[in-house]
Amino acid sequence: MAVKELPMIRERGVCCALPVVQESWAIDRAELMKALADPTRLTILASLWKANAPICICDFTAGLELTQPTISHHMAKLKEAGLVDSEKRGIWIYYRLRDKLPTATRKLLSQLIA
Repeated sequence: MAVKELPMIRERGVCCALPVVQESWAIDRAELMKALADPTRLTILASLWKANAPICICDFTAGLELTQPTISHHMAKLKEAGLVDSEKRGIWIYYRLRDKLPTATRKLLSQLIA
């Protein structure tokens, strides 16, 4: 099979401009992806996604066999990313998926968790 040589369209040493991408968009998406890039956090999110009611932190510690400080660390990361909300009831903290997630985030989660 003969190799066809393509014409040179570009001039050597001359670069083309990249399409415009907002830096804030990239930063926001990177923070979301960092929050999702952990198996424990994905498991937590999937549990919250499927739950009919908020889940107590004690249920996560027992179900995932992790310490309360470890679960709290993961929850803090998820809260920072705007994915979960919490509510204190007595001595326990209950977590739920944030009600008003951006549409793109909700769509991404539905694809990851489905």
